[in-house]
Amino acid sequence: MQEPLLGAEGLDYDTFPEKPPPSPGERARVGALQNKRVFLATFAAVLGNFSFGYALVYTSPVIPALEHSSDPDLHLTKTQASWFGSVFTLGAAAGGLSAMVLNDLLGRKLSIMFSAIPSAAGYALMAGAHGLWMLLLGRTLTGFAGGLTAACIPVYVSEIAPAGVRGALGATPQLMAVFGSLSLYALGLLLPWRWLAVAGEGPVLIMVLLLSFMPNSPRFLLSRGRDEEALQALTWLRPADADVHWEFEQIQDNVRRQSSRVSWAEARDPHIYRPVLIALLMRFLQQLTGITPILVYLQPIFDSTAVLLPPKDDAAIVGAVRLLSVLIAAFTMDLAGRKVLLFVSATIMFAANLTLGLYVQFGPRPLAPNSTVSLETLSLAGTEQPPATPTSYLTLVPLLATMFFIMGYAMGWGPITWLLMSEILPLRARGVASGLCVLVSWLTAFVLTKSFLLVVKAFSLQVPFFFFAAICLVSLVFTGCCVPETKGRSLEQIESFFSRRRSFLH
Repeated sequence: MQEPLLGAEGLDYDTFPEKPPPSPGERARVGALQNKRVFLATFAAVLGNFSFGYALVYTSPVIPALEHSSDPDLHLTKTQASWFGSVFTLGAAAGGLSAMVLNDLLGRKLSIMFSAIPSAAGYALMAGAHGLWMLLLGRTLTGFAGGLTAACIPVYVSEIAPAGVRGALGATPQLMAVFGSLSLYALGLLLPWRWLAVAGEGPVLIMVLLLSFMPNSPRFLLSRGRDEEALQALTWLRPADADVHWEFEQIQDNVRRQSSRVSWAEARDPHIYRPVLIALLMRFLQQLTGITPILVYLQPIFDSTAVLLPPKDDAAIVGAVRLLSVLIAAFTMDLAGRKVLLFVSATIMFAANLTLGLYVQFGPRPLAPNSTVSLETLSLAGTEQPPATPTSYLTLVPLLATMFFIMGYAMGWGPITWLLMSEILPLRARGVASGLCVLVSWLTAFVLTKSFLLVVKAFSLQVPFFFFAAICLVSLVFTGCCVPETKGRSLEQIESFFSRRRSFLH
């Protein structure tokens, strides 16, 4: 019987061999906790994720406004609203595809900076839109930028971060994406939809300015033969008392062993395809939990269910809960480990999706139709729910269940999926494979987002939630069988693990 890819750490099984403490490398990683420069470089990069999160949920307050627009050129039908919500994911898929080339051609940092061009252009088009084509093109361009940064930023952060804080820093892309979404929800209560697009330009400009002063990834520089520049970058990123030369030699040795790109023949090697396949499946399952359609259609979903609070307020509350949950994950990821949080995350999401499905099936109806995308006429078909009263506490169920779903996602399958992608992918294939992961992720998101309203129309609103709940159960099994525990391990140790171990994926 073949051993599983990963087992629990214990007396009889240890995922990676421990290094004898205290080694110079361990002291360097501890010292990095006091090095503000690596945190500054991370902050500069993840501003791209802030813009991504902001752009992703831009449609939540904008679709209702445009469906009631008096301008016939901007008035959205249900079909047009569906395209406006989903075309972002097509752009993100194209961005992930381009990252397969740009990540290794330009490097991680320059690829992130390049994303500012389509992002700024997209926001400008939406801010000055005079027709549907400008809205769709602007949405596609911001999606392209988001897909590019989604592939490049986690790789950049993982390659500059010491092992001891890589979990916390690895959660910052998701944290900033959540903060960007929350900012959009909050500003949506105050600003017209055009000014929401104008406000999106700010973080993009700040990101480019800060990254201009940050170093590139030492691993990328070494892979391009720029050894002296790589040493300077690593020295800048580490505290003065760190043993930079020890860490540099470890990275240099690993890069030399992988000086060439992966060929198609080598791609069949288990130590190459196993981590790539795990990363791909994680991104696929991450989207199938329903996170993207729920975020994109968050306010319309609340519009179509009986809720105690106004849907705009509900959306802002959910955004705040999402931010808090990612903060919790960031502080516990290097303590509890990745797998524990993934288990907790999938369990919470399963319970929340099941609750939402049961509520829509058996819960109260809205007193009056108020949906912006006609969900309310579709979600209750074939059931006889009692009408809700404005003060019924039962109508808090959709809000609470959505809060728990977002909390569960943000604690595990949100940030950890991005982190593990950047940790387990082999260096030789990291640029291409990370782009492929983003491509698969956003193609899946497009299919889900585009088909969500169609499924609701054909089968009612509870069906998607029951499907998402079933996927969460699959995620639990997948985590137990296939996902590695990478807490406290260097990227070189993780890569060494895959070159030694066998699994059922072999």
